[in-house]
Amino acid sequence: MTPADLSRTVLHTVRRAVEADELRATVPARVSVRVPPRPGCGDYATNVALRLAKESGRPAREIAEVLRRRLAAEPGIARVDIAEPGFLNITVEGAVGGRIVAEVLGGTLRGEPYDLRPGPALVERLGSDAARWSLLCPPGLDRDLLLVQRESNPLFRVRYAHARTHALVRNARDLGFTADAAGESADECAGPLLAALADHARVGSTRAPERLARHLERTADAYLRWQADCPVLPRGDEKPSVVHRARLALAEATGKVLADGLHQLGITAPAHL
Repeated sequence: MTPADLSRTVLHTVRRAVEADELRATVPARVSVRVPPRPGCGDYATNVALRLAKESGRPAREIAEVLRRRLAAEPGIARVDIAEPGFLNITVEGAVGGRIVAEVLGGTLRGEPYDLRPGPALVERLGSDAARWSLLCPPGLDRDLLLVQRESNPLFRVRYAHARTHALVRNARDLGFTADAAGESADECAGPLLAALADHARVGSTRAPERLARHLERTADAYLRWQADCPVLPRGDEKPSVVHRARLALAEATGKVLADGLHQLGITAPAHL
């Protein structure tokens, strides 16, 4: 069950609860589900009960319990828990991480680019890539920081993370193995990265370049932390395993998402940095 499938299932559950007069509220046009940033909170979470509570006047936990009973009976759902103040934490059958990675790798991203036009003076001082990113920076940020290749430069972190994904793919090829999205790395620290990948399509669809820039920063930071804790390549005499192939697929998917986001912002995504 993909995030899109689960979103439709939750929406269908809400509609059936309203039709059965268990809930008195307007059925929303869509329901969002997200990968929780921390392990132990299910595979996905949704705030639909909180949204319905505002309209119905009932406590969010009561609404969540109505939906929990119905969702738990749906095919493909292994468990549904309620978390304060009324979130539904959903565990699906099978490995969710591999499905997210496979969905990213198998999909077509390349969203339409924004029309970001920095002034000539800014382009001359920073270069075209940094000038475009500077238009999306929070107020008060020193724009000259974008010229420095260091961790404090958000644009550098995003492009460095993208380049690292390509380096891992090249090195894995030299070692004689490729990615396998069907595997499951079982890395607990991959939660924030998987959440960012699963959220990319939603963020891109908002057509808000500032939000996309912050999303790319979160994705890059989550990737760099995950990579530091979970080696993608075998070490020493170690042979490539299912875990290494699954981790390489996660790295490839991250590279694809970062490249797509930078493309939308009109910024180059170098494979070497």
